[in-house]
Amino acid sequence: MNIQNKTILITGGASGIGLEAARQFLDAGARVIITGRNQSKLDEVSKRYPLIKAIQSDAADETDAKNLYDEIVALGGIDILYHNAGVGVPPANLGIPDKKHLQGAVYEMDVNYFGVIRLNNLFMSMLKSRSEAAIIHTTSILSIVPSAAEATYSSSKAALAFYTVSLRRHLQVINSKVKVFELLPPLVDTEMVAGRDDKKISPKELVEGLIKGIKKNTLTIRVGDSKAVYLINRLFPNLAYGLVNKKKADRLLLP
Repeated sequence: MNIQNKTILITGGASGIGLEAARQFLDAGARVIITGRNQSKLDEVSKRYPLIKAIQSDAADETDAKNLYDEIVALGGIDILYHNAGVGVPPANLGIPDKKHLQGAVYEMDVNYFGVIRLNNLFMSMLKSRSEAAIIHTTSILSIVPSAAEATYSSSKAALAFYTVSLRRHLQVINSKVKVFELLPPLVDTEMVAGRDDKKISPKELVEGLIKGIKKNTLTIRVGDSKAVYLINRLFPNLAYGLVNKKKADRLLLP
């Protein structure tokens, strides 16, 4: 797929992977629009990168989503919708009753899964009208093998992975040329996992892999350890589970 002169909307683009993606897509010749909840972070991006258009929008808020769509229409529309926004809640033992379990699960699913469907529904007709368009879903290595300490986060990414496969098929049935890419990151060095000492890759490396995959029309893009875990899980699922769920993570589940 050609990226140059395409307009891309990146959710969660004010920091971390999203901001790195904004920089790299800009360097690749795309016009870049980012969203985020934190206005001060968006303002900082606008100061540092005047060519990046920043719009405040919460991926979990239906009114924000509709307002975002209206603003994008006014700007002339987009060719690529990149769902990068994602959230996770602190680990807690599900075997110990707590109303926060459901509250956290609803929050994670609303951003990581329902928020994706919400924006896809709003922007689908626009993307279908373009000569070449794409949707990018960010799932996770945890959509292959779940993390016991991140139960709903893993579930939300697994749900998104299955939705991705279905959406591709649905678009094929109606003869749409919109491409649906799935990006499967391993653990990435961002604020969300700042306190963890596990092996991480940089946002730069992840986004380089994403752009390389898009240019080659590789619909399922596995970067870093996601490649190895995918293969190991097919042959030795118990080993793969152990690699993701190391013994030291059990302490996160202790009261």
